[in-house]
Amino acid sequence: MKAFYTDHFVLPLPEGHRFPMAKYRLTREQVEQLPDLNLVEAPAATDTQLLLAHDPVYLQRVITGTLAPQAQREIGFPWSPGMVERSRRSVGATIAATNAALEGGIAVNLAGGTHHAYRDKGSGFCVFNDAAVAARVMQRTHGIKRVAIIDLDVHQGNGTASILKRDPSIFTLSLHGEKNFPFRKEPSDLDVGLPDGCTDDEYLTALDAALNQLTDRFKPELLIYLAGADPHEADRLGRLNLTFAGLQARDDRVFAFAKSLNIGVAVTMAGGYGTDINNTVRVHVQTISRALDHWRAINHKQMETSA
Repeated sequence: MKAFYTDHFVLPLPEGHRFPMAKYRLTREQVEQLPDLNLVEAPAATDTQLLLAHDPVYLQRVITGTLAPQAQREIGFPWSPGMVERSRRSVGATIAATNAALEGGIAVNLAGGTHHAYRDKGSGFCVFNDAAVAARVMQRTHGIKRVAIIDLDVHQGNGTASILKRDPSIFTLSLHGEKNFPFRKEPSDLDVGLPDGCTDDEYLTALDAALNQLTDRFKPELLIYLAGADPHEADRLGRLNLTFAGLQARDDRVFAFAKSLNIGVAVTMAGGYGTDINNTVRVHVQTISRALDHWRAINHKQMETSA
């Protein structure tokens, strides 16, 4: 299974910045010895690809570092050439993962999930919207007609919903904390707001119902899955009470859903802000391990069929 990494493209941050940039390196270091995992350096998204989901004026201002100070503050990162390169690579990794998922059934971006980026602005540590860009790249380069984005980060995918709100070919599903950021939600095709303190059973019941609705309303040919670590009970921003076992069950449900439809799924890491960064990394590593099991099951079946 291919996993695309970007952590060596450093986004320079000031001392004490609250974004847990180290989680990407720590996750890669923990998964790089997993059997059957092929780590690949992420390519950079091109301007042409980014413009499938972003405004050309916004893109040019990001590239040249000429965003208004307030717009840069809304992103949450100081501008630097490294910020631009890292953001391009994060989108490029999701494009590459969707490509690989069409070939091998599943692939992973060891970053991404930048769902707060709008067409004409960034927000919440998100510069470009990797899922929206990748979905449209797949439609144009592979003839994919229908893509579903399953966003299971604890924060609503407001930027994704906004970019794709008039696009019936891409279905947006967001399962998130109702009272959490962003406080002004954008309407997805299907939004499921969860109460603070939501437990494993409550979450999984809501997810099952949402996946059933998705099946009834849309017939995707490809999934993009934002597997946020921030629903975990020890996340300092999450406000939900999911355990490691609950998050594993969440991942298994999404992968089983993809298998039931016989379609590929590209996985991105999305958010995670554990009071102990090791808990966040553990959730991400667990997701990658479950993705590998899914990949093995798919390819084992294909090998048996070929034989």
